[in-house]
Amino acid sequence: MTLLNAFVGSLVVHHDWRLMLLATAMCAAGLATCFALIGMAAQSPSRKRALLAGAASLVGGLAVWAAQFLGMLSYRSDAVTRYSTNETLLSLALVVLSFGAAIGLYLNGRGRHVFLIANLLAFLGVAAMHFISMAALRIEGGMLVWDAPVVAGTVLFGMSCGVCSAVWTRRQTWWRIPLNTALATLSVIVLHFGAMSAVAMMPHPTNAFTAADISSSGLLVWVVGGATVVVGMAAIVTGLRLWGRATSLDQLREAIDTMPDGLGFYDANDRLLIWNARYAEVNPEVSAALDVGVRFRDMLQLGVDQGIYEDAIGREQEWIEERLTARRRLSNSKEQKIAGGRWLRVQDRRTAEGGIVTVVNDITELKQDAEALALARDAAEAANRAKSEFLANMSHEIRTPLNGVIGLTQALARTELAADQREMLELIQSSGQTLQVLLSDILDLARVESGRLELADEPFDLSRAVHDAAQLYATPAQDKGLQFFVEVDPAAAVWVRGDVVRLKQILTNLVSNAVKFTAAGFVSLTASVGTDPTGQALLRFTVEDTGVGFDGAAKARLFTRFEQADGTITRRFGGTGLGLAICRQLAALMHGDLDCESEPGGGSAFILTLPLVPAEAPAPAESAAEISMDPAAPRLKILVADDHPTNRKVVELILAQVPVDLVSVEDGAQALEACRNEPFDLVLMDMQMPVMDGLTAVREIRLHETTHGLPRAPIVMLTANALPDHIAAGRAAGADRHLSKPFDATELLSLVIDPAGLGRSIAA
Repeated sequence: MTLLNAFVGSLVVHHDWRLMLLATAMCAAGLATCFALIGMAAQSPSRKRALLAGAASLVGGLAVWAAQFLGMLSYRSDAVTRYSTNETLLSLALVVLSFGAAIGLYLNGRGRHVFLIANLLAFLGVAAMHFISMAALRIEGGMLVWDAPVVAGTVLFGMSCGVCSAVWTRRQTWWRIPLNTALATLSVIVLHFGAMSAVAMMPHPTNAFTAADISSSGLLVWVVGGATVVVGMAAIVTGLRLWGRATSLDQLREAIDTMPDGLGFYDANDRLLIWNARYAEVNPEVSAALDVGVRFRDMLQLGVDQGIYEDAIGREQEWIEERLTARRRLSNSKEQKIAGGRWLRVQDRRTAEGGIVTVVNDITELKQDAEALALARDAAEAANRAKSEFLANMSHEIRTPLNGVIGLTQALARTELAADQREMLELIQSSGQTLQVLLSDILDLARVESGRLELADEPFDLSRAVHDAAQLYATPAQDKGLQFFVEVDPAAAVWVRGDVVRLKQILTNLVSNAVKFTAAGFVSLTASVGTDPTGQALLRFTVEDTGVGFDGAAKARLFTRFEQADGTITRRFGGTGLGLAICRQLAALMHGDLDCESEPGGGSAFILTLPLVPAEAPAPAESAAEISMDPAAPRLKILVADDHPTNRKVVELILAQVPVDLVSVEDGAQALEACRNEPFDLVLMDMQMPVMDGLTAVREIRLHETTHGLPRAPIVMLTANALPDHIAAGRAAGADRHLSKPFDATELLSLVIDPAGLGRSIAA
């Protein structure tokens, strides 16, 4: 606390704040310039490195020296003071030389310990400069007396700040110069003003000035003028150099990174200066060592230590010297075999200034054609497995939240709702069911690989299908201020046979495009009945809009995959250009056609025609709400194993209307433990769970039943893993049935009402 009070008192009471501020600014500007020059020297050839290092030591030393004497001049005292010329010049020479030695050690050494020693050397030079400059102070009839504990504390604190600036790394990060400048400036300021606070002036009648001493005003002119000129010029030159170098280097790096070949550039001392991403890719074993300033010899040694160069095994040092000798030639090309059966072609070219450009290409396929074919086959099989795993994961990840949507809407449908709420709920259910069917088709790997797409042939309400497809975009249209019409001709308000999901897919795509490409006016969807030239009954669906439109040339390619009307639409509205192509293919599969009419700026009309196949309205299906258990039947005990809380909640809500006792667990291990503790009338088991997966749990449950002679409990795999392989794996593990998420509440309740019948039917 005494040291802090003395330091604050010295700053506030005994110093002129204007000169203090000037001293701090002078020190910071000079040190920032010094660090910038050091960074430039580290990346320059040897001929320029010494010049830049000398400039850095001169600028840094002069800045610290000028800040020291400005700080001394800012000291308020009634005594007349002058300064010894010899000791003043000695202090300047000492700090410049110490900076030069520290910078030289940094540039030619490696490792954090070297950087630490360099920082200590620079700080000791600054400390020596400070006390010599204080000794240069002449006071007529007085002398300076030092408080040793305060001086020691100041030196230690300033040294700690200086050592922290050992962040003089070679990485060109934006914070390097500001951070080091702040730490080094703090070190100098603490040293100076802390030591000044430890000084007391005592009378000494015998002290007198000499003719060679410098007055305070003369020293001020000398220090401020000379330091300002030198530091200012250095800052300007450094700024211009850094700006020009940064611009050129960015352009060069961008060009190099676009090269398909691996490229590395080394200086005359064979130290790495720049490389592209491909260079690291073809040298993955040593990519972690790639850094500005790393020697090529060190990279070779790292590879030899890892044993990646097969022809170097047993003669490592001899091989390294041979490689370096060949590298020093004007031009050198070598095909090199490395670990893993890979071959690299390495080409070295020397530059006019002694640097080396190294180009590396992976030529494994050219050298080992037969092995490359085997590798390609293995890679194709791995890719096929990865695709299957991806489809399985996508099925699980999408079906899990979709199960929550459909299950909760079914549970919500059994509650009291207003008419408009029930209409919205039905639309959500319809959309969810459509998404469920489409998801099943998309993730059916067998269909994708075979290139076949089977269409459903089932009765559906055409009017409802049209309204369901259109109403999904009624709100977006209203948000854009568009008029939105849906009209179904009375002759078309019938039940027909076909694939309602594919019909909705086409109509929603057409309506979506119409809303997207229309900024003002209207969008309409109409359904009517007509005939073809042969008199066959047709369904005609027309989607009209007052949007941007397109010309005849755009129409010719509109139904081509990855195409849209023009580049402007692509940039403004986005999209993949797949929708209309798929819609036309679906129309053709349904023995129909999709065409359009339009003109630029005059809107568009898309016409879908399909055969009309009348159907009888089916009898109403038994809904989940109508399924009930015999009131006299005993309560069933059901185990639900699922790691997803939403899925467990969905099952709980659906089964709330039947008399069951529900036990929920979060993983297969808990499910196994529960089955060991008590019997269950039905087990609903998820497949993908932590700790123990569902398949393992089913196998363990069946083993437990067999070992202890227990009756076989019906087990249903209630999971989002819905691919054929998953169903087969569940049956192989011992499950009785596979119910894919999202599931229908009616189907789940049917299983619960007769779990014993489930086991009998599967066993049969």
